[in-house]
Amino acid sequence: MATNSSTPEAGTSAVGTAVAPPPERRTSGAVWGALAIVYVVWGSTYLGIRIVVETMPPFLSAGGRFILAGLILAGLVAWRQGTSALKVNRVQLASAAVVGLLLLLGGNGLVVLAETSVPSGLAALLIAVVPAWVVVLRRAFGERPGLGAYLGVLLGLAGLAVLTLPGLSGDVRLWGVLTVIAATVMWSVGSFSSSKIPMPKNPFAASAYEMVAGGIGCLLVGLGRGEQHGFVLGEVSARSWTALGYLVVFGSLVAFTAYAWLLHSAPLSLVATYAYVNPVVAVLLGALILNEQLSWPIAVGGAVVVAGVCLIVSTERRR
Repeated sequence: MATNSSTPEAGTSAVGTAVAPPPERRTSGAVWGALAIVYVVWGSTYLGIRIVVETMPPFLSAGGRFILAGLILAGLVAWRQGTSALKVNRVQLASAAVVGLLLLLGGNGLVVLAETSVPSGLAALLIAVVPAWVVVLRRAFGERPGLGAYLGVLLGLAGLAVLTLPGLSGDVRLWGVLTVIAATVMWSVGSFSSSKIPMPKNPFAASAYEMVAGGIGCLLVGLGRGEQHGFVLGEVSARSWTALGYLVVFGSLVAFTAYAWLLHSAPLSLVATYAYVNPVVAVLLGALILNEQLSWPIAVGGAVVVAGVCLIVSTERRR
């Protein structure tokens, strides 16, 4: 799920202060490489999540995934950069924990829950509206996005209305659709918050702390929901284990880390472009592998949402 550019850019030392690159600055190959990872890998994670929850509890599986990925990433950071790279003060640690809970418990965790009843392609299309929520948050904090951004928000909301039609007609459970929408709001708040609070200077260490905090939050919610009752590890299918392993390595370690690095190194308007590439990948994979049907409300609503996001991003990149 996956939009904030609050943390310092690479090469700066001010923690929690956004430094926008000059308009004439060329985007580096590293940025495009990280974007490509987020585009393709995150687009495929919706399929992975859908397969995991076939035989695993949603929040417990998400919690285990994030904690394992966070610990592995912390170990890699300590190995490659030394333990000093993991050092943070209390404020930075608390900030990373808050962002991790918003992104991974509120954002990703709710998506995992929703995908027990919502097709992976539809979930990805609903999540594409994240940049629209970011525009709303920016306006609430006194910024003045361009007219195109406001029009993009209206298009995004119209697309959301159309996407809820499958739930209203009974083809998809409405609670699942609303859960994904709530997840997009949480993800947007978490992404936006990282630009307003002091985060760890090292983006990879920040990712590790965020994943561990978010994973612990998911585990606690899962236990609180009683997901452990009746759950037997021996009954988990081989394809669910395979999908979980894919999500740990590629969805969390590779893609989430690339996303966190982008938030430090690229403007939000460019990072946000993942929001209209991921749904295309997710819908194609869902149709090809899980035989998910592409109904007319999903096709039309998804197209409207993606058009709105394109308008927002194109407007922001010209500013």
